Amino acid sequence: MRQTHRALVGPRRSIELDRGEALRLLGTVSLGRIVFTRQALPTIRPVNHIMDDGDIVIRTHEGAALTAHTRESDGTGVVVAYEADAIDPHTHLGWSVVVTGFAHLVTDPQEIDRYRRLLHPWVHRTMDYAVRIRPDLITGIRLTDADADRSDDG
Repeated sequence: MRQTHRALVGPRRSIELDRGEALRLLGTVSLGRIVFTRQALPTIRPVNHIMDDGDIVIRTHEGAALTAHTRESDGTGVVVAYEADAIDPHTHLGWSVVVTGFAHLVTDPQEIDRYRRLLHPWVHRTMDYAVRIRPDLITGIRLTDADADRSDDG
């Protein structure tokens, strides 16, 4: 029988991150969650990513809903959200960033080859496509120990 231990966690303070810090933090992790529309409903998939000149790049495969949606877009791209975080499960300290923007299928063969070298999907599957997300709205928070913040004031 598996036991779960719950740490006693005090109050947390939520501090807004600016755009630059949020993008910097996204570059420190490789795993996030992409949110897109599938059959008129929100769909969330865990994916790994890299940051490239302020854009988020993920790899996809033939048959993936996101590949099809970005291929069918009229050039404006497909609206998506992307979330990544690093929150300690015991202390509940860390950060979370959400980016909303337009996703575009990467079509330049040299760029696709470059992303094949830089981004290695953790799912064992052929990933022949890359999707670039241009951040439009960026929000993020850092969770800090509210009690420690108060003791620093005193």
